[in-house]
Amino acid sequence: MNGVSLSVRKAGWQVRQGETILHPVSFDLEAGKVLGIAGANGAGKSTLLRLLYRFHKPSEGAIFLDGHDIWRMSSREAARKVAAVLQEQPTDFALSVYEIVALGRRPHGSGLARSGKRDAEIVETAIERMGLSPYSHRSFGTLSGGERQRVMVARALAQEPQVLILDEPTNHLDIRHQLEIVSLIGSLNITIVASLHDLNLASEVCDRVLLLHKGHTVGFGTPETVLTPENIAEAYSVQARLVQFAHSERAHLTFHL
Repeated sequence: MNGVSLSVRKAGWQVRQGETILHPVSFDLEAGKVLGIAGANGAGKSTLLRLLYRFHKPSEGAIFLDGHDIWRMSSREAARKVAAVLQEQPTDFALSVYEIVALGRRPHGSGLARSGKRDAEIVETAIERMGLSPYSHRSFGTLSGGERQRVMVARALAQEPQVLILDEPTNHLDIRHQLEIVSLIGSLNITIVASLHDLNLASEVCDRVLLLHKGHTVGFGTPETVLTPENIAEAYSVQARLVQFAHSERAHLTFHL
């Protein structure tokens, strides 16, 4: 898997009644880089992600992968390039873990009905990578929230995307599996966009951060330049302080009202 560059050009979104949820936002993300999208509830994070994985078409502006407008691609072509893992997962799938992960092969013209040896290898590798081999034949509906989250990440990996969209990827996960997801993000050679509530995690794993407030851009750039006490106060209405610990090269953010 190899990443592609992501360019967002004055992309915004309105509901049908005309209320603007996301004001025009622009940024460029190099291939293979990790972007964290941060902001308080209602900032527009999930709306922007929906534009990036082609669930919503921008009300204005455009989104490009390696210079190609995603809305000029076919649905299958876009699905070959972009995979998404969302916060809330369905619990009523009457499928096994293996069958759900195998669905990630469908944009490539295969899946449950037509799976070849290579497809099976890709699916099994994704399952193993997410530590799900003991659950391979378990029904999805019998799994815990954290286990279901890992299944959906495995399905996205089986899709072999060039851009991976993660909406709160550590949601529902215990500390061990949160660390595994963080390690996974750092190991993938693809372009990653993740919405994150944990600003220290964003600072640790992201090459770039986009900070939003009520649908507006507060800042875009490296974590050091964006996650400043001033920007955090604007975006979250809290006070932030950078604390330098002796054992860490990176300053740690602490918060108070």
